[in-house]
Amino acid sequence: MCLAIPTRLIELRPGAQALVDLGGIRKEISVALVPEAVVGDYVIVHVGHAIGMIDPEEAERTLRMFGELAAQ
Repeated sequence: MCLAIPTRLIELRPGAQALVDLGGIRKEISVALVPEAVVGDYVIVHVGHAIGMIDPEEAERTLRMFGELAAQ
């Protein structure tokens, strides 16, 4: 089983790298697999690599559910 988390891309960096934000936590990731991603997009991140893009509404719904689970 693997866990991939939707995160918002906040900065593109050289070398197919980017900075993402997940609830205030910022992390540098690889965007080599999603070269079409631009700042503001939501990407699915697994072990430091964006492996796909996700619709903003779906990303926000998923993040809300993660937040509800964390609050329990």
